[in-house]
Amino acid sequence: MNKPAHIDRRAAIRQMSAITAFVASATVQSGFADEPVKRSGLGIVMYDCNLRRKWMKKQDPSVNLFDPLTFVQHCRSLGAGGAQVALGSLSRRDCDNLRQFADEHDLYIETIVKPPRDRDDLSRFDAEMKAARDAGAKAARTVIIPGRRYEYFNSYADFKAAAKLGHAMVERALPVVEKYEVPLAIENHKDERIDDRVALLERINSPMVGACVDTGNSFSLLDDVYGSIEGLAPFACSVHFKDQSLSEYDDGFLLGDIPLGQGSFDLKRIVEIIRTAKPNLQFSLEVITRDALKVPCLTEEYWRSVTEPTGADLARTLQFVRRNSAKAISVTSLPLIDQVKLEDINIASSLNYAQRELGL
Repeated sequence: MNKPAHIDRRAAIRQMSAITAFVASATVQSGFADEPVKRSGLGIVMYDCNLRRKWMKKQDPSVNLFDPLTFVQHCRSLGAGGAQVALGSLSRRDCDNLRQFADEHDLYIETIVKPPRDRDDLSRFDAEMKAARDAGAKAARTVIIPGRRYEYFNSYADFKAAAKLGHAMVERALPVVEKYEVPLAIENHKDERIDDRVALLERINSPMVGACVDTGNSFSLLDDVYGSIEGLAPFACSVHFKDQSLSEYDDGFLLGDIPLGQGSFDLKRIVEIIRTAKPNLQFSLEVITRDALKVPCLTEEYWRSVTEPTGADLARTLQFVRRNSAKAISVTSLPLIDQVKLEDINIASSLNYAQRELGL
């Protein structure tokens, strides 16, 4: 694995290089680094910067870090290789400006879209996919089932009804994504287990509908860490690349985003799996600075909607947690400015690790 089983996150932060700490502190004050140095080809998912956006809005309500061009510029200032950000239905002029900036600085762009919920929603979806094409987006990440399954649904029947609607949305979206030739990347979003998601992608059978491979989410549904990635890799057109902190609690285990190389997963193995299937695919960092999420897999409530795993799946998962545990820090206990600094450090540390240790 990447490191010893138990990690003191506060100690890890103290041990980060003075340069990284200085950059993080400077960007809190200015919002952008003055002399961008490309650390990695790894891109940044907009959710990585939720706290910075919140802090900037408190300073000036007119500022929106998630404006597409602003966010891509911010990603460049951090030394990232690209950005995954919601473009919406940008005008052609804005798309041209965004594409020009990305091309000039050798950055990739991916967008984030909602699938068309019904026929009346197709015009909105069409406009967003057109903007994606005009901006040069390499993929459009989407989610087709709401929420984390074990939190959102009270029964397996409720979940299956939502999954049926989600599958219908994919079929509705297919002619649009084929028209604009921007792949729709469906994330494994703690919703369907991998066998069911692979079955959907095989049934759709289009190069324009694939997977946004989240390298940590499926663990919450008791899928095998590496087997789930192997299952989705042939369909991958986007990656949410993450490490995870794992630790036990009374009702199951805690699952938290953590800087690359400080968590519980074998990242080199994950990169190799995806690179073998898709050698030229871009990776986007997802490290959301927040408290670890509870996965209450030892409660009756969890199993009301997550009925497919076997006892062997549960045993394998809990053994993995015990053998590869890594502790996360409590984020919400910190003042907002310290949360932003921690967010900056998490991103900077991950970009450095990706370039230095993973060749990303």
